[in-house]
Amino acid sequence: MPGRIIFFFVLLLISRSGFSQDISKADTVIIGGDTLIMRGDSLIFTTEAPPVYWDRGGNFNFSLQQVSLSNWAAGGASSFALNTGVQLFANYKKDNIIWDTKLAVNYGINRQTGRAYPTRKSNDNFNFSSKYGRQLGEKVYLSTQIDARTQLLEGYRYFRPSGAERDSRNRISDFLSPGYIQSSTGLNYQTTLKNDGKFSTIISPFTGRFTIVLDDSLSRAGAFGVIPGEKVRPEAGVSMGTTVDIQLMENIRWKADLNLFSNYEKLGNMVVNFNSAINLKVNRYITTRIETILIYDENVFIEQDDGSSTRAIQLQNLINFGIGLDF
Repeated sequence: MPGRIIFFFVLLLISRSGFSQDISKADTVIIGGDTLIMRGDSLIFTTEAPPVYWDRGGNFNFSLQQVSLSNWAAGGASSFALNTGVQLFANYKKDNIIWDTKLAVNYGINRQTGRAYPTRKSNDNFNFSSKYGRQLGEKVYLSTQIDARTQLLEGYRYFRPSGAERDSRNRISDFLSPGYIQSSTGLNYQTTLKNDGKFSTIISPFTGRFTIVLDDSLSRAGAFGVIPGEKVRPEAGVSMGTTVDIQLMENIRWKADLNLFSNYEKLGNMVVNFNSAINLKVNRYITTRIETILIYDENVFIEQDDGSSTRAIQLQNLINFGIGLDF
């Protein structure tokens, strides 16, 4: 850069000594993408901004609720609830290469007086995905994607045995028990929607899915479909992943991810993971966030109140009103 400036000054001196092109009378001279602007005896030097390949950002949300009762004639119980989460993304695009990465971590608890185990977990999930692709057509890429999903802390099922006066609990999950890692390679179609929206879908006939159960007791019980005593259950199959990011209305944005996986051994039996988040922005800091998570996995059996276990749709719905910060 200093060399270019020296060159321009030399060019200016030559022009004033009678060189064939009198730059001193010109308003603007463009050389190699840089601009030399003459204003009388003043020299203004500008240069083009470097290209931007990365788009980074995220969101942090936090909500709190407290109810305190004392000698309350209408009855009830004091309670406390906390919910927090962070979503991060980093997207890279240069020429015919794309690389999109995102991370979502959420955690929540509620505490109610007068019950056994007063503090209980209400929300706990960790989702990470990264996709690398090379462009084949205008909106088509050959892409490889990796997804990882687990929880942060122990999970319990609470129940009250027949004839008992207090609740009991069973530990049914933990960090990486289960954990799911899925790697897929296939064709990815993605396009830009109006209002800065995005749509992307990847169909992969070459997908590997690994169910991880690191906890010894859960592994010995064959939880989450692993062979009893084993830590990992590998599967090969076909998958489809779809992501939607749409501005529904002013200050209302919807983001959703749908992932479907079918094992080649049981083709047609789908593992379903659906995540949806609607953000309603009141102002710069106050937001309402509506989150829905739906999971169905035929290898996961849910214990019922009567002690039996059966396959079932897992559904979580959260409505948070609180602080939301975009960065």
